[in-house]
This record gives sequence, structure tokens and C-alpha cells, in this order.
Amino acid sequence: MILLCAHDQKVDAVSLRIAPNRLQFFEYESVIFYCEDAVYWEVVHNSKGKINSCSHTNQGKAGSLCIIKSVYPDDSGERWCEAKGANRSNGINITVTAGSVILESPAVPVMEGEAVTLRCRNKTASSNFTSNFYKDGAHVHSSSTEDMIIHRVSKSDEGLYKCNISGGGQSPESWLSVTEIETDHSSEPSCHIYLILRNVFTLMMVALLLLFVGLLHFGKLGATAN
Repeated sequence: MILLCAHDQKVDAVSLRIAPNRLQFFEYESVIFYCEDAVYWEVVHNSKGKINSCSHTNQGKAGSLCIIKSVYPDDSGERWCEAKGANRSNGINITVTAGSVILESPAVPVMEGEAVTLRCRNKTASSNFTSNFYKDGAHVHSSSTEDMIIHRVSKSDEGLYKCNISGGGQSPESWLSVTEIETDHSSEPSCHIYLILRNVFTLMMVALLLLFVGLLHFGKLGATAN
């Protein structure tokens, strides 16, 4: 039944995940790419091929990991997981900017009915500004905070989003992808349980990966101090 549920929800056998879970990054930020449920797969860039800029890599039964400690604008582009003789995974298209504003939006498709937060983030971390959000070029929301919250996302919310900050600049554009729920009453309870367990597992993996990057970062600082 779980296999049926995974098929109904169009879940890839191998999935590319990213931490933090967003599509835009400031220059010099750290990024983790993780091929979930994959044995000896590699993270591939659409124009560069196999990623050789990983600060740390790990390949094993749980998945394949690539950590980039500092990203640059030329790291922008689509990435996916790939193995010889196998289909490629889903793709994640990131944008790295040297600018002062980014839009934080989910890197992977969100399910209909979920709550989604879009965040207009200023590199200088100032909180005294107005954020304006745009979808497909049209203004859709203004906020005195960083956030635009879609409480129950639907397929009609899918599109190309960007934001700007009054006096602070504008972000690049990123695509928000929404997955429609395919109702199958015979497998609906099992599907619900499967999705909950899968999301919990993914959150645990992301937390562990972020902890790992933090330990690497502090270790690097300690070595520099010595």
C-alpha cells in the first residue's frame, strides 16, 4: 500500500533535497545537496556536470551527500542526482546572488492545502522596511515584516515569485511549484501516514546535516585560531 501511495503521489524513487530548503542564496553561504534513498549517486550541475566543488562528500546506503561551504553566482543553475544506468532524480534550480535581497521559497514542490511562507530577506538583516511580493510580474502582497504567508496553497498559487524591499533592492525570481492531491479513497489513510513519516524523516536528515555543517564550520574557525 505504501508503494502504491508513493506512486499515486508521483514521488521519485530517488529525490534530491537541499538544506536550507530554499532556491535563492547569498554569495558565500553554505549549501547541502542530498540524494535521498540513493546508493552511490552523484549530484550533477546542468552546465558543469558532476559537482567537484563539494567541501565534503559522503556516499553510502542512506544517501549521497555534497556540502558546498561557499557558493558563488556561477554556482547558479539546476542540479539533480544521477547514477550510471539509472534515471535522474527531480531537479532543483538554485540562484546565487551577490545582491542584497533574496526571496526564500521552498526548493521542492509543496502539496495543495499546506501552508507556505515566502520570506523577503535583506542581507543587512535590518527589520525596518516594507516588503513587496510579486507573482508572474504582478504585485500580490505588501508586508511590514519579511513574510508573505499562503495559508492553504493551491495550484493557482503556482508561479514565478520575486520580492523587493523599499530602499533595499530586489530579489531574483524563483518558481513556486504546487503538487495537486490525487484522491484515492482506498489508499488515503496509508498515503497520509506515509507522507507524515516521510516528512519527519526528511526533517530529521536536514537537522543532522545542518548540525554537521555547523561542526565543520566551528572546526574550521578553531583551526584558524590555532
